[in-house]
Amino acid sequence: MTPTALPPIPPERLGALLAAMPKAELHIHIEGSLEPEMTFALAARNGIALPWASVQALRDAYAFTDLQSFLDLYYQGAGVLQKEEDFYDLARAYLARAALDNVVRAEIFFDPQTHTARGVPIEAVTRGLARACADAQREHGISAALILSFLRHLSERQAFETLEAALPLREHFIGVGLDSSELGHPPEKFQRVFARCRELGLHVVAHAGEEGPPAYIWQALDLLRAERIDHGVQAVHDARLMQRLAAERIPLTVCPLSNQKLQVFPDLRQHNLKVLLDAGLAATTNSDDPAYFGGYLNDNLTQVFAATGMTARHAWQLASNSFEASFASAGEKARWQERLAETFERYAA
Repeated sequence: MTPTALPPIPPERLGALLAAMPKAELHIHIEGSLEPEMTFALAARNGIALPWASVQALRDAYAFTDLQSFLDLYYQGAGVLQKEEDFYDLARAYLARAALDNVVRAEIFFDPQTHTARGVPIEAVTRGLARACADAQREHGISAALILSFLRHLSERQAFETLEAALPLREHFIGVGLDSSELGHPPEKFQRVFARCRELGLHVVAHAGEEGPPAYIWQALDLLRAERIDHGVQAVHDARLMQRLAAERIPLTVCPLSNQKLQVFPDLRQHNLKVLLDAGLAATTNSDDPAYFGGYLNDNLTQVFAATGMTARHAWQLASNSFEASFASAGEKARWQERLAETFERYAA
């Protein structure tokens, strides 16, 4: 199916279509799915004292002015994750929630350095998450995979050390990414470690162009040779970059509610997702850190569509792009595309 062959969808059925259509989530930080209720439960299980008096007090603290103000709280909250079972419970909860949104593929970022810095073994982190991914396939039919992310505010030497520590667990992750504080930490800082990851046959992706300039996206593409750009919304400020992204079908994993919460687009009506799609870019919609930003994948879709006036054609593009941009097998992608077409036929006039 192509956009020109889409069946007509009545406007009043668009919301139901967004919820029902199969989709892949390609930009989800598992630590960012740690809901306040689980934070308190894990703190009690692990004997950790929290600085917040209640679940509501913690939720009230989610008032961010920029990426760094969010990250400060994010790293503090992650301190309750101590044992393999904690990571298993965290990922299992996210994947069960994703199944409700008809997510059929999830490629999940995890940040080992956030935990190893606290003395948590990388084996506990990785094996707990991997077990949850395997169980989600059996329990929910979700195809799930892990992407190890380096923290860009730390050094490339520390990224190399993390990679070497993770190699005995290589079977449990399919790629590497780059996240954390963007400004002041350009992708070029990690050029050598990403070259090593490519030599190992790992997929490579990178956060670029959320708060950082289009130059960071160029670096991610040309120096890191990233296969996907996470966020990438600042690309609209560089016409030549927009042309390249469209021509090469380089995916962007866009996160509307995250962008709003972190003041990239203070008003969701200002969001440029529709602009990216209409320019022919392989943009996708994702939830980023849903526990902190107020919405999982379907919440992101529903709210950005309501704010920007996107149509069923855009819905099809986003879902189809998400399968195309995933690192799943060709057979899986074909099956999901068929399900997508069937869903559109079901919701047609």
